[in-house]
Amino acid sequence: MEKSPKDLVPLFFEKTAKTYDTVVKWTTLGNDKYWKEQILKKIPPCSSILDLACGTGILTFQICEKFPHAKIIGVDITKSYLREARKKLNPHHKISLLNQDAEKLILKDKFDCITSSYISKYCEAEVLIKTCLDHLKPGGKIILHDFTYPQNRLVRAAWGFYFFLLRFSGYFLTSWKEVFVELPKLIRSTNWSYEYELTLKKYGFKVERESLSMGTSTILTGTHIV
Repeated sequence: MEKSPKDLVPLFFEKTAKTYDTVVKWTTLGNDKYWKEQILKKIPPCSSILDLACGTGILTFQICEKFPHAKIIGVDITKSYLREARKKLNPHHKISLLNQDAEKLILKDKFDCITSSYISKYCEAEVLIKTCLDHLKPGGKIILHDFTYPQNRLVRAAWGFYFFLLRFSGYFLTSWKEVFVELPKLIRSTNWSYEYELTLKKYGFKVERESLSMGTSTILTGTHIV
């Protein structure tokens, strides 16, 4: 890839905030909802949760519904996405939404659980996990979810054809055109799940891996051993 993964963030997200919720729903064929449900199942009962790369708040608000009394902070690097998330805030929500870079995160709080959907492929495992550790309570959990390139040949063929169709649809959804071109390249080029698994183990985490939807996405759950 000519661009680094982090360089793709503004290319992908500066012009897509208003349509993100709808597009992620239909482009994942409804799987985004299923993947978020699996993330929620892995969050233990706790009083504080940090959601990194919270975007428009899809996962953040689901966490809030499941843990209505928990303190929840959502962080995202893209201001337009946070504006969309703030439109969903109601008075009863115990959610704070902050504009920060997850790799350079500076918060005074520590959390029982840190979650993120779709951040891992953009960040360096060593940097992100060390930052998470600085904001994690002893014995806390880190739950990371992202796309993965399927291993099965038939699934790979179907996956490639589907992204070909999405690339064609980008001529109609012009704000998403670059995403549909560059995202499959990024997914094929990254081995994020293994890099993060090794890094989590290096820093004393017990790691569980769950492959979802025929290997097209993966959840890593790291429990810090104290």
